[in-house]
Amino acid sequence: MPNDDDRLAAIDLGSNSFRLEIARFDSGQFQRLAFVKDTVRQGAELDHQWHLSDAAMQRGWECLARFAPLLEGIPPERVRAVATQTMREARNRSDFITRAEEVLGHPITIISGHEEARLIYLGVAQHLPPSDERHLVMDIGGRSTELILGSGAAAQRTASHAMGAVSWSMQHFADGRIDAARFDAAEDAALALLQSSGCVRWRNAWEAAWGCSGTVGAVADVLLATERAEQRYAITREGVRWIREQLIAAGHVERIAIPGMKDSRKPVAAGGIAILCAILDALDIEELTYSPSALRHGMLVDMMQKAHG
Repeated sequence: MPNDDDRLAAIDLGSNSFRLEIARFDSGQFQRLAFVKDTVRQGAELDHQWHLSDAAMQRGWECLARFAPLLEGIPPERVRAVATQTMREARNRSDFITRAEEVLGHPITIISGHEEARLIYLGVAQHLPPSDERHLVMDIGGRSTELILGSGAAAQRTASHAMGAVSWSMQHFADGRIDAARFDAAEDAALALLQSSGCVRWRNAWEAAWGCSGTVGAVADVLLATERAEQRYAITREGVRWIREQLIAAGHVERIAIPGMKDSRKPVAAGGIAILCAILDALDIEELTYSPSALRHGMLVDMMQKAHG
């Protein structure tokens, strides 16, 4: 039997989902031992005073209670748990984190947007084909969107924006209705954030574009299911615009019936697609590739690198 001391565990407390990845590093590659994902959707329950609701905190604690037994026997220094945008924004974050650490049995770090971006790139980079190309990586999360420019395994420029599939859906499609005017407003708002951060100036700074996590993964699933992608993980601007039109044609969240789109994605689909459309237009991206690696994989790589000095 393999030694449990070889295991590494990464826990990502995202705004939409909590994820646990347990892996072992073997022959230069990570071998997945366990993966659990729960749609907790805490990011949808921040009130106007930026307080996380009791119900959202309870869902988070219950999820971490399910994660905790899977961590038994793993050395504490090989377990890392991080929280992202919802905890960066929540004024009562300490109420949640204190109890969450007790339930999980490990400390939880609230990381900055730039650290989140660095780890995202580190995770995606491990599966990029060897080349000297300049890569653009994007991650549209529940309440934040990260954009990273890098080459090889190194992130060179990072940006984190306070917009995500959950928050944009709440702001621009709050009652569930979806129409072209609302989509235009949501895209304009996203573009304004990209302009304020200077990311629009990255237009000619990359050669290959990649996306990871929820929204981009959901788009890849839909385009494959509807045979609008030539191969798995391929995403085109035309394909994203087609999904946009399908959402508008549905007219309401409850009437979305797009092949390949999971029910759990439908309530936040419009917000995520609006952000993705804005990014594609702002940076003149005609096509990108979905990467199944993301933040938690970057955490695993980071732990391994630090362990080996």
